[in-house]
Amino acid sequence: QVQLVESGGGLVQPGGSLRLSCVASTTDVSISSMGWYRQAPGKQRDLVADISSVGSSTLTKYADSVQGRFTISRDNAANTVYLQMNNLYLDDTAVYYCNVNRAPFGHPAYGSDWSSYWGQGTQVTVSS
Repeated sequence: QVQLVESGGGLVQPGGSLRLSCVASTTDVSISSMGWYRQAPGKQRDLVADISSVGSSTLTKYADSVQGRFTISRDNAANTVYLQMNNLYLDDTAVYYCNVNRAPFGHPAYGSDWSSYWGQGTQVTVSS
């Protein structure tokens, strides 16, 4: 099993920055993918960014809406994933969920019940 603890959400003005962190605790699961999703009121949960270890390579994927503003990174030794969010827009307001997977992003098993674990979510509010 995997336990995820998120931190770093809060209230910020448009144009501001926040950094989200998520620590994954596990004794028996090998994590390949670490990422962030978000869900705004009345909308579906969508991928924000993912960082996957595939062999010796690290692959990242971003939603088009955050490309160039958000940066995802991970510390494998600490089983921690970060999301640096700069130049925040009002539309970035959402609950942000940490997600880790046994399978890398794009693998058929990615997102399956076997592969995927979710955090409780942290609120990010962008408001003037």
